[in-house]
Amino acid sequence: MKNALVIGATSGIGKELSKLLTTDGYKVVITGRRENLLQEIKATDPEKYVVKVQDVTDLKSCETLFSDLKNELKTIDLIVYSSGVGDPNYQLEWEKELPTLQTNVISAVKIYGLAYNFFREQGYGHLVGISSIASIRGNRHVPAYFASKAFQANYLESLWMKGKRSKADIFVTDIQPGFVDTSMAIGKTFWMASTEKATKQIFSAIKKKKKKAYITKRWALVAFVLKFLPASLLYKFAT
Repeated sequence: MKNALVIGATSGIGKELSKLLTTDGYKVVITGRRENLLQEIKATDPEKYVVKVQDVTDLKSCETLFSDLKNELKTIDLIVYSSGVGDPNYQLEWEKELPTLQTNVISAVKIYGLAYNFFREQGYGHLVGISSIASIRGNRHVPAYFASKAFQANYLESLWMKGKRSKADIFVTDIQPGFVDTSMAIGKTFWMASTEKATKQIFSAIKKKKKKAYITKRWALVAFVLKFLPASLLYKFAT
């Protein structure tokens, strides 16, 4: 049986992706802060899930998690980082920016580094990060979130480059969702995908070991336009 670790599995994409992985023959380690939600997931198929209560912003606990899993499972085939936060911050209040930076940048780098080195030691593995279409340009309402996702996207690409040159068989995938109907979505938006539809496309991208995948697929067009849109027009039409 293959082993997977999904960090941030209590709800949304992480939760749905964990379900798909169990149906594909994985034993899935699910993590998050809310033990009751993790236990509810485990109860649906106790033999396929392993619960680890963990807060990604506690960097020491991230090290402990990987150490424990190395002893308990020996190998991990797939690691998915699905934790992310980000709230509007119109007044640039530091107290609102800090949690975004802690989870989306500091904790993400900690997990990515632990995962990559774990794979390098065991000789193979697949690392998946959930960044965002927000990684492409800035946004005046949610600056830290957009910037943090750009950081993640670039960091994942850097690890992809390392993986290509490594003697170990390491794959790295950057998942860039658009609007998905999860707790992260705020207000009414266009092209809002259901969590189920988005997760199925993410699962497909993982199976194909893609370097990057836009979710849903139509967001590839938006990404292309955003990359070349002049800043003057972006300023004029951005919400």
